[in-house]
This record gives sequence, structure tokens and C-alpha cells, in this order.
Amino acid sequence: MKLKQISVFLENRKGRLWKAMNVLSNAGVNIRALSIADTSEFGILRMIVPDPDVAKEILEKNNFVVKVNDVIAVEVMDQPGGLDVLLGVLNKADINVEYLYAFVEKKTDKAIVVIRTEDLDAGIKTLEKGGISILKADDVNLL
Repeated sequence: MKLKQISVFLENRKGRLWKAMNVLSNAGVNIRALSIADTSEFGILRMIVPDPDVAKEILEKNNFVVKVNDVIAVEVMDQPGGLDVLLGVLNKADINVEYLYAFVEKKTDKAIVVIRTEDLDAGIKTLEKGGISILKADDVNLL
């Protein structure tokens, strides 16, 4: 039920984000979802890709610092309150959300939310009990 995410640490300077995208593009890596958070000195680019190990290897060969970690992908209704329901289930169980990002799949009326909780196993168990649809890696990558 866990999904692999790659995190790329980028210096906050001109062209660095483009270079990461260019490297992945040239290698034929499809990005299913991404999020970027920045500070004045660096940014963290988080991505869901079909083969995170390949993406990690390609980026590292091009002098990027990359980490692969586990996240949870869930499906919520793409309407007002969809995210509220999801976060309410986690809040009620006292599960802390470290970060999340979302994307909308244009073929359905659902949105996909990628979540990182402090305790992934407890997060998964809580979401399942709360009736939240958890996606497998294949589900996300084939959308």
C-alpha cells in the first residue's frame, strides 16, 4: 500500500529545476505528480514516477542529491470537502501529516492525494478504517 516517492534537493538558483526536468525528460521518465517546496537556499522537489529507482540513478549521475521514501496515495472526491474528510479521519486518530500534495485525474471525478505521515503504517490502518481508498503504485502510475 506504500508508494515510492523521490525527493530531489535543489540549490535555489537559476536553471537547477529545469536541469532536473531536462535530465528526466531525456531519459523518458514520466512524472505522475510533483510538488516543490523552497527556502531561500534550497528546494525539495518531490515526485511520483513509474520507476523511482531509475529516476534516482539518472538524477544522481547528473549530480543531484536524491532520496527515495515511502508515502501513501489515496483517492478523494474532487469536490468541496473531499480533503476535509481525509484529514478529518487522520486528525480524529491523532495521526500527524508531515506534508501532502494532490493532482486531479481527468478521467474520473476523483483527486489523488499523496500523503506523508509520521507513522505510515498507522496512517494506512487509520485511512482504511475510515473508508478512504488507498491506491497501489500501479493504480497511480497507470492513471
